[in-house]
Amino acid sequence: MSGTNATSGAAPCRFAHYFVICGIDTETGLEPDELAGENFEQSPLKRTFKSKVLAHYPENVEWNPFDQDAVNMLCMPKGLSFRTQADSREPQFHSFLITREDGSRTYGFVHTFYEEVTSPQICSAMQTLYQMHQAENPSSATPSSSSSSSMDSLASSLDEADPPSSSSCRSAACGGYDASRDTLYVSKALCLITPMPFMHGCRRFLSQMHRAVTAASPPPLPLESYVHNILYEVPLPPPGRSLKFHGVYEPIVCQRPGPGELPLADFPLGQTFTLLGIENLVQLFNCTLLEMQILLYSQDYQRLMTVAEGITTLLFPFQWQHVYVPILPASLLHFLDAPVPYLMGLQSKEGTDRSKLELPQEANLCFVDIDNHCIELPEDFPQFPNKPEFIQELSEVLLRYGISPVGGAPPTSSQQALRELEDDGRNGNLGGEQLAVLELLQGNTTLERLQALAKRTGVRVEALRGVGGEGEGQGGRTAVEEEELRNAKLNVQLREVFASRFTTMFADYEAFVIQSAPDLESWLTNREQMHNFDKASFLSDQPEPYLPFLSHFIETQMFATFIDNKIMSQWEEKEPLLRVFDGRIDKARLYNVRAPSLRSSNYQRCTVLKESAQAIEQRMMKIDHTAIHPHLLDMKIGQGKYEQGFFPKLQSDVLSVGPTNNKWSNRTATAQRRKDRHRQQTEHLTLDNDLKEVRTRHTVLPLHPLLFLWFHSILGKNLRQPKLSDLSPAVIAQTNWKFVEGLLKECRMKTKRMLVEKMGREAVELGHGEANITGLEENTLIASLCDLLERIWSHGLQVKQVCRDTHVHTHALNRNTHIHAHTLSLIRHIQSMGEIKTDVGRARAWIRLSLEKKLLSQHLKQLLSRQALTKKLYKRYAFLRCEEEKEQFLFHLLSLNTVDYFCFTSVFTTIMIPYRAVIIPIKKLSNAMTTSNPWVCVSGELGDSGVRQITKNILEMTFDCQNLGKLTTVQLGHDNSGLLAKWLVDCVMVRNEITGHTYKFPCGRWLGKGVDDGSLERVLIGELALPNADEDFGRGCRTPDMQHSPGQTRRVKPTSAQIQEAIGEAVNSICKHFHKPEKERGSLTILLCGEVGLVGALELFFHNGFKSARLFQKTVFVWDFVEKAVAYMESADQMGDMQETAEPMGLTCVSLCHYVSAINSSPRNIGKDGKFQLLVCLGARDRLLIQWLPLLVECPVIQRMYEESALLRDRTTVNALIAVLQTLHDFPITLEASLVKGIDL
Repeated sequence: MSGTNATSGAAPCRFAHYFVICGIDTETGLEPDELAGENFEQSPLKRTFKSKVLAHYPENVEWNPFDQDAVNMLCMPKGLSFRTQADSREPQFHSFLITREDGSRTYGFVHTFYEEVTSPQICSAMQTLYQMHQAENPSSATPSSSSSSSMDSLASSLDEADPPSSSSCRSAACGGYDASRDTLYVSKALCLITPMPFMHGCRRFLSQMHRAVTAASPPPLPLESYVHNILYEVPLPPPGRSLKFHGVYEPIVCQRPGPGELPLADFPLGQTFTLLGIENLVQLFNCTLLEMQILLYSQDYQRLMTVAEGITTLLFPFQWQHVYVPILPASLLHFLDAPVPYLMGLQSKEGTDRSKLELPQEANLCFVDIDNHCIELPEDFPQFPNKPEFIQELSEVLLRYGISPVGGAPPTSSQQALRELEDDGRNGNLGGEQLAVLELLQGNTTLERLQALAKRTGVRVEALRGVGGEGEGQGGRTAVEEEELRNAKLNVQLREVFASRFTTMFADYEAFVIQSAPDLESWLTNREQMHNFDKASFLSDQPEPYLPFLSHFIETQMFATFIDNKIMSQWEEKEPLLRVFDGRIDKARLYNVRAPSLRSSNYQRCTVLKESAQAIEQRMMKIDHTAIHPHLLDMKIGQGKYEQGFFPKLQSDVLSVGPTNNKWSNRTATAQRRKDRHRQQTEHLTLDNDLKEVRTRHTVLPLHPLLFLWFHSILGKNLRQPKLSDLSPAVIAQTNWKFVEGLLKECRMKTKRMLVEKMGREAVELGHGEANITGLEENTLIASLCDLLERIWSHGLQVKQVCRDTHVHTHALNRNTHIHAHTLSLIRHIQSMGEIKTDVGRARAWIRLSLEKKLLSQHLKQLLSRQALTKKLYKRYAFLRCEEEKEQFLFHLLSLNTVDYFCFTSVFTTIMIPYRAVIIPIKKLSNAMTTSNPWVCVSGELGDSGVRQITKNILEMTFDCQNLGKLTTVQLGHDNSGLLAKWLVDCVMVRNEITGHTYKFPCGRWLGKGVDDGSLERVLIGELALPNADEDFGRGCRTPDMQHSPGQTRRVKPTSAQIQEAIGEAVNSICKHFHKPEKERGSLTILLCGEVGLVGALELFFHNGFKSARLFQKTVFVWDFVEKAVAYMESADQMGDMQETAEPMGLTCVSLCHYVSAINSSPRNIGKDGKFQLLVCLGARDRLLIQWLPLLVECPVIQRMYEESALLRDRTTVNALIAVLQTLHDFPITLEASLVKGIDL
């Protein structure tokens, strides 16, 4: 966050640390900048030359050492720029930041202008270079704009970013220079280095310094006085206070938020919304929260900085934890190849085609073209919750300030121009303040007389603005100050809308923080093994629409760091952002209890917009502190002489030290002591950093060592931070080697996390912590694995313009006959899927399918088996060319084969999949051939295949249909035609030909009239077969409980206690099913009709004591008892025996008779056991089971068909059963279509 780290108690109280001057060194002359991508085909005026730090004051600050290379590179990212009198030479402003090792930030603000070159040597050198250029390129009328390398196409000089004026376009296009007739100008930069981002104040100060140089008359005081004043005599404003200090010509006001307010952010958010548009900005904000790679692209350095700082400011209370480089110097463009999340800004060349940019990888890249107001988003990422309502609220705030939410408009909108026109007194109009004064005067006779007196005495009415009670100082504000106030109020209101969303979404986050360590040291020691946040419980507590976003977001490093800060706050002072956020949550609880809206997804608007803007305005209206005015210094006479148009050489002796009697300087010693303590604490954390997760806190450095801290957090070693100027091949090679180590460790940690979460109870027993994982979390982890594989495959890739993902190998390997045929068939199948449109989507589908088939490691090993191809496609330092690390990487992926994933089946739900079904009869006990016409209907969690006829006596078929998901049931039947119609079926096997998953549907029953229960159709419940089990079709397969009368095949009869326990377990499983999130429940059919389902348990209950086996008589089934009981009830009703029965009991009899009649009338031939199963399922769905049981118990038929000891004749046991079944009434049971097909109720 802007300024948060730098403004801790350890930060000194000075407003500015350094004043820097960068430009051309006349002693060394022109030095080409090779690192910036030199192109000698360009005109010398368009080339890049090295700049130097000409002077900086003071020489050094103890608490913020001066980094000359970094400041020079960021003050002039493209080096020196030359102009002639025919070119535009408008001054430019931009800002930058430097992140130090402890995570604190230093801000730089740069004013670049053009100064005439007076050195004859420089002019002569430029003349010679131009003549050489003409001799080498005689046919070129204009300088070439093409680049000689891919990095040249990304970079451009400052002169191409500034459009030339229309009057000089022709001369500028020629790019010519003649020392005898042209005046040569070179860029020079004035820079302020500050600990906090007071952008507007620094911009105004530097602008006034430049104005003092170009004015016709010298400034009131020597320039040294103003530089000395801002360096040593202007303090930082205290929190919650405003400060006024003086520039060369005008006073400057800045203000600082209070402890309970959002931290300082001075970059204009209104401009960010104008540049991108509200829709694009919200999408960019979403990508930033999910820690994707973000590349900003613009000709203007300040636009890059404004958008980068704006978007990171909106993250409150979270902070960007990865590489953060708002302005990437041309010499560091190779860092775009970094396989880590980053937020970088790249200057574009005017007229550069976006399609020609050769970016390292684009699978997870968010590309933001600021100048063209467009954004290119990654594939498949969740949307921010309540996005339409969120955009609507932001639009209302923007419209109140006259800014169009669409974006792409110039900075000054038509509404703003109209308001300025209305307020312009020269047009005869009265502005808002004047109009208020006029209304006040018209209503008061005394004031009217004062107005007349003022006119007679010549006093202007504008001097009486204070009469309206607007407060001291408001009438004295300039147009610039009014614009700053407007921007500040707009900034804080926009930020409050964003902060309000996080306050709503994470209002109860503290309840899910796991604080198990007794002290800080033990927590740091065991950090990697600990679970700090109960993610599963947190997600189960959130509204359904929020889950896709939140499940991804809570896996990010910024959220992990936020939770870490919360845990450590019990032992040390709270992190500033966390303190503000917790305070807001506590305040919200005082006014609004969260419990009633706990799982509500209703949008809650921000309620503090007015108060936040008022706090800003009050500080600006009433200045709390005024700094010491600039004054004459004890300077040598004759030095610092004014010369118009040239910035003088300042006297370093008066600027090297500050005053000793300044009260602000006395605070520095105390601040430095706090700084030392903070540094010691940081070093302590650094020593234990190897125990933290992959991307820990303190990560960003915007220079050559920008990835130093990422390495430190990944590897946990005492790395030597490279100097910015050290760009040798050895250092770059070492940097890329650290990338390889970091990627390997990240792979190890991701696969371990996936295994621990998936293994469930086994992982808990092994001491790995919580075992809960939902399908949503699983999908998030797999998407994260896909992202890691894409980064590994893109690291060090040579030919990025052809393919930028895992398919880089598959394109080449399609022609390789040595690769395993199965791997190629898998690749070609993915390529043939019309539902997937991009290479990135195909790569991720291939990864998911290989993981589901438990072949990911094997396939990747085959793809990497050709070392010659790998050497051709990848640079030497690439991860895939490091043999030892590559082997370890494949080993970690191999460990994922120990668990089952359905990550392809559950994601690609609309694709067509071929299925193969095989019916396996029991040949020893029945005919292997049948004269009837069999059919099947396969059902899964996503739908059913419809009835599919199977060719007679072949008993095998393959059919294509839309993805059915995990298979649950198979309906198997035949038409009973021919002489050999009776058929004893062992099981049905169904195989998904894409994923290889094989499901076994046990049967073990006859299908045919006059045999078994007379069924011609059965509903079979499936189970996932073990690998390679499709070849062993399980002879002697036992009949599952839910499909048959247990007495027929069961050798050991269960006891009464076992039966009651089975019923309790079945009901308990159904209750657990409905307590899970809807998307995580799986199949209810298995819980009802599966091996240990409710139907099977009730069959055991009804078969206890049932007189089913009779000598020389036909077998009797439970359904026979039900039919006889219903027949008795119907006959008793006709005879009038039930007329005296209570009305509810009579209605229950009617319902039971109606359901049994509807089942018997069904056109399906499902047999007697199938009918009983259907009656139980319908009774559970319609909450009628507990009403039917007493009727069956009271029916006299029970005495003839059940023994005295049967459970059904025990009133106590039946009452206990009714009480257990009563718990199912709380849940809406829905039955699969395959179960209730043909039933008309």
